[in-house]
Parts: sequence; structure tokens; C-alpha cells
Amino acid sequence: MTERALRSAAFELAALPLAFTRVRTRLRTARRLLRVPVGAQNVSLTRCLLHAMISAGVGLLGWFLAMLAVLVLVRGLAYPLVAADGYADSWGGPTLAGAWLVHAVLGVLIAPALLAVIAVLGRLQLRLTRSVLGRARSWWPVPCAVVLAAVGVVFFVAWVHQI
Repeated sequence: MTERALRSAAFELAALPLAFTRVRTRLRTARRLLRVPVGAQNVSLTRCLLHAMISAGVGLLGWFLAMLAVLVLVRGLAYPLVAADGYADSWGGPTLAGAWLVHAVLGVLIAPALLAVIAVLGRLQLRLTRSVLGRARSWWPVPCAVVLAAVGVVFFVAWVHQI
């Protein structure tokens, strides 16, 4: 991944705790971490609270995806330690080596893909900050972030019921 993508992913993961800070701190973090100009204009209490709620929702989605990336990577690479007794019927079975290989390859492929999604969410966080708090009053970041946060809730509930 590029440095810009890693910075965007870091900004996405920082968005959740930043949602509970002052507007000045949110803007300063975006400027320093992403190295882009971000300013505020006509920030009201309503805009500040709207940004905090939506940013926190998308931030939670980013943290959930980060947890899934770590989980899939660790479970894939350490498959014999996690599920060594049920490998006969798993992907890559009936041998332990085959099951381990398939799960390790899947973990190594899925984890960077999830990190890329987190980086895209970080770019959305920047657009959201610029739209709600700054001068660039685009209409699409707010509904897009609300839909993604709702999809994240549905995805989380489905994941919890699956485990």
C-alpha cells in the first residue's frame, strides 16, 4: 500500500476517538495526518454534533473491519493452533497441511483488501469533515456515511450471529 493509503487508514481509525474532541482537534489531526488543507467555516453546534455522530459511526465500521483483518490473518496463519481438530472437513482438507495452506493464503489476501477498504473509509472521513465542518459543501458524503454506518451495523449483527 502507498503512504497515502496508510495515512488514510490511520485517519479512519483515529476518527472514532476524534469524534469526541473539539472541532479544532479534528481539523488539526486531518491536516497533520493526511497533509491536506482542511479548514472550518460557520461551524454551529448542530454541525459539530452531526459530524461527531456520523464520523463515529463510520469510525466504528473502520475498527470492526480492522478487527476482522487481524482476525482473518491470525486465524489463517495460525490455523493449526486454532482449529487443528476439525481440518478434515474444512477448506483445503482432508490434510492439515492443505487446510493450513488454504486458510493462510486467504488470510494473506483478505487482510490487505480490508485495509484498503479502511483507507477508502478514511478518504470518506476527510470528505465528511470538509463537507460538514469546512467550506466544501458537497451533498453526498453525509448520506453515504449514514448508509455505510447502517450497513456496518447489519454486517456486525450478521457476523455476531454467525459465530
